[in-house]
Amino acid sequence: MDNLHLFGKRIKELRKQKGITQERLAEIVELDAKQIGNIETGSGFTTMNTLEKFAKIFEVDISELFTFEHQKPREEIISKLIHQIQNADDKDLKIISKIINSILK
Repeated sequence: MDNLHLFGKRIKELRKQKGITQERLAEIVELDAKQIGNIETGSGFTTMNTLEKFAKIFEVDISELFTFEHQKPREEIISKLIHQIQNADDKDLKIISKIINSILK
């Protein structure tokens, strides 16, 4: 999945967390609802001005609009985790193991 689609999924995720419809978000940031739809589907992008408005509405830093590591495909996430675990030193590996075990209980 390319970054444009991941960005769109991130905006949709943040919008839903706030309980805002596409239409309401469009009103707030002064865009057409169709433009919000295009952004969320990855078929369009936006301006810096709108990015700033998104960040303010969602109460995040602009950089957090581009935080979508968790939205990558399962296989990609697993592969990255395996790589990180294989390269961890013994101390970190023990900590990682404790964290995983506590989450998966």
